[in-house]
Amino acid sequence: MLTSTLTSKGQATIPSEIRKNLDLHAGDKVVFEIIDHQVIIRKITPFDHVYHAGLAATLSEWGSAEDDEAYRDL
Repeated sequence: MLTSTLTSKGQATIPSEIRKNLDLHAGDKVVFEIIDHQVIIRKITPFDHVYHAGLAATLSEWGSAEDDEAYRDL
């Protein structure tokens, strides 16, 4: 079992064995999934559909019926 310590900023270092196994390098993006009270971490690519689905949820503020009405004739 590999461990890491959480900092006061909520950051944790990913152990080198995991970084090597996932081929993670500085600047790479990872996604965290919570399943049955466990966290799964995996490397993502720009074309990762799960990553884009997660981004879409953050853009919902522009998806209201009022927005559709305002931009309908553009």
